[in-house]
Formats: sequence, structure tokens, C-alpha cells
Amino acid sequence: MDTDRELVSRCLQRESASQEILYRRFAPVMFGICLRYANNSYDAQDLLQEGFIRVFSKLHHYRGDGSLEGWIRRIMVTTSINYCVRKIKTNREVDLTEANSAATISEDALSILTTAELLGVIRDLPVGFRTVFNLFVIEGYSHRQIAEMLGITENTSKTHLYRAKALIRKKLAAIGINDKQ
Repeated sequence: MDTDRELVSRCLQRESASQEILYRRFAPVMFGICLRYANNSYDAQDLLQEGFIRVFSKLHHYRGDGSLEGWIRRIMVTTSINYCVRKIKTNREVDLTEANSAATISEDALSILTTAELLGVIRDLPVGFRTVFNLFVIEGYSHRQIAEMLGITENTSKTHLYRAKALIRKKLAAIGINDKQ
């Protein structure tokens, strides 16, 4: 396949080989996105599959204005957000007393962790905190955008980010990493 446009065109013609190429090309990166939002790798795999079902069903909407990977990423993030919103609605229990310290995390402290360890720390956050943390810190959305996506206020988004960072700091301290390193 020469270009993403050709690949999309062949996928729209229901060429299974092209659909498999598209999946194999983007699945590893998209799985990483899903893993940041999911509770575990099984849920992330479900999100990945659900996201690719949406990708293939909406592929005719891809206009080619931006990168195909960026377009697929937005679908995966939206799929993951929907998952988190469902989790938040079914699990309203959040222990707010755990988040009582200042919320800055040193880049040096985070660089000591492996990717798997960092994902584990993030995955242990309550779903609302984890979702806001991912959207703000990793995906780069503003608090206004996050509030609109999740149906919360901007202040709630800011509070969730603050508390997520505080919990991450607490977890890092528990494993012997402080933000002064």
C-alpha cells in the first residue's frame, strides 16, 4: 500500500487483506491508548476491538485532511472516554481523603519508572481521576474540553487532575520515589 488514502479506499471496498493491514499497522499504538484508560489489559483489548469496529464502520467519514493515525486515535480516545464515563456512572465511590498533598510530579521521578510501572500507577487511580489525567496530561485537552466530553464542570476537571497528581505522588513515595529526585 502506497498511501493511507489507498488503504482506506481498499478497506471501504471490504478487502479483508487491507482491513487486516490497517488493523496491524495501528493496533499496537492504539492498544497503548486504550491501556491508559482501562482497568486492565483485558478491558484495554475490549476497548481496542470496540474502537476498531467504530473505525471500520465510520471509515467512509475519513476525509484525508489529517493523518489516518490521528483520526483513528480520536476514535480510540472517544471510545475510551465513553468507557470511563460508563465506569464513573456505575462506580461513584471515590476516596477523596487520599488526595491531600501538593500535586507536582517531577519529570526526573517519573523517568526512573519503567513504562509498565508508570502505567500501573496511573491505572490504579480512580476512573474519574485517571480519565482526566490521561486527557489533560497525555492527550493535551484543555479543562474546558474535558468538561464537555465528560459532562462535568471545568473546576471538577481541575480538581480531578490535582487529586490524580496527588495520588500519583503518594504512590511514588510508597515505592521509594519522591519528586525531589
